[in-house]
Amino acid sequence: MVSTAQGTAVGTRLSRAQRWMLTVSCLCVALVVAAMAALYSALPGIAAETGVTQQQLTWVVDGYTLALACLVLPAGALGDRLGRRVVLIIGMAVFTVASALPLLFDGPLWLIGARAAAGAGAAFVMPSTLSLLTAGFPEEQRGRAVGIWAGVAGSGGALGIIGSGILLRWLSWQSVFVAMTVVGAVLLIAGFTVSESVDAERPPLDPWGSLSVVCAVAAIVVAAMEVPSRGWLDSLVLGLLAGGLLTALVFVLVELRVPHPLLDVRLFADRGFASGTLSLTVQFLVSFGLFMLIVQYLQLILGYSPLGSSLALGPMVVPLVLVSLFAPRLAERFGLRLVSLVGLTMVGIGLLVTARLQLDSGYWGVLWSLLIMSTGMGLCTAPATAAIVAGTPVAKHGVAAAVNDAAREIGAALGIAVAGSVLAAGYAHRIAPALPKLPESARGPVGDSLAAALQVAERGGPAAKPLADFARAAFLHGFQQAGMALGGAALVSAVFIAAFAPGRDSQPIAS
Repeated sequence: MVSTAQGTAVGTRLSRAQRWMLTVSCLCVALVVAAMAALYSALPGIAAETGVTQQQLTWVVDGYTLALACLVLPAGALGDRLGRRVVLIIGMAVFTVASALPLLFDGPLWLIGARAAAGAGAAFVMPSTLSLLTAGFPEEQRGRAVGIWAGVAGSGGALGIIGSGILLRWLSWQSVFVAMTVVGAVLLIAGFTVSESVDAERPPLDPWGSLSVVCAVAAIVVAAMEVPSRGWLDSLVLGLLAGGLLTALVFVLVELRVPHPLLDVRLFADRGFASGTLSLTVQFLVSFGLFMLIVQYLQLILGYSPLGSSLALGPMVVPLVLVSLFAPRLAERFGLRLVSLVGLTMVGIGLLVTARLQLDSGYWGVLWSLLIMSTGMGLCTAPATAAIVAGTPVAKHGVAAAVNDAAREIGAALGIAVAGSVLAAGYAHRIAPALPKLPESARGPVGDSLAAALQVAERGGPAAKPLADFARAAFLHGFQQAGMALGGAALVSAVFIAAFAPGRDSQPIAS
């Protein structure tokens, strides 16, 4: 392993070069994660000014996630071979240019293409930021660095929602792309100032493994994206899921046979690596599912503005980051099993508290659930990332970082699918009795969503207030069911991971 990271500090004190590398890496990962959620509040403005359809709006958001999830594993392997800093710089350059394109061309296809290109750039940035840290820090300092990185990455989605909400309070939707472009350009320059690290062996690339994993992830993620509008039993959704799982099996068979695999699937035999990957997938599944639910609750039930709903999520960042700082030490002392059990159980409890919110619960009820959940996330996010890194040889830390990132992106896509489909089903079931009493032209919008129902009720004046109240109650029913589903998934996963994860006396594989 060749590393040109400068200065090994005495004891646990970080050198100036290490602090700078940690700062740049955390800012880069915060930007690309924030970009996933930054457009949630801007979608109404984009639709009004560009004329994009609802389906196209979905792809404006999801195109980024799809490209990132598909390319992150090949990008991580490329970083091990070509150099992590080089790949970081390339990724940040692509992200920055792609973020600037909507400022010049605002047609629907341009917006979707630009977001997909930005996601491709983010796929090169994310694994590079973590692998630079794990390769550039000695073992006694690595846990601290990973904890800070994981806390920042875990809070990136909330930071993106908050930042875009502040911009949209006074500026148009283009301001979000301006901000991403400017910050991306600054971090692109900063990327040239960090030290390089690269796998000294430089093994050849694995084209068949790369192709099969891209196809498998693409099919599974697209299926998850289509679930809210089509349902789980739709033929396209089932076909994509079957194709994705079949292609994933092909990927495993390829990786077991090639001399230099993209991802040595035997790593999943290590309990720390496997349980850490599953834990991160579940964490991002429930957190992005929660974001989808809670932003709508704040705006449609409590009447918050986009800025107000964005700022309302801010307090959850504090415990997530603070607990992430010392969570790796807790995992070293008590074992990944106990930390994961407690952390995911707290996440599940927070979600179940969310599922008990009522129409008149107010912000304090929301805040209580967010703080419980984010504390649990802080407790188990950094140890899960550290377990993935510890279960991988140092020369392959780019791939380890990519597995970490792929777990997050796939989990986020599945979480949005689960929360969206359960919410939609619950709302549709409860609103159905009201539809026959409405004019035919109003039935479709009212049956589609609470936002559309409130618009219909507003046009109807005071006489339509019972419709608005009934629609809010129907939304709350679906909201509570979705919260229960996410909370149940977290609690079941806590028990399963605790049964499989290594305890205090287990040792990671040699790196």
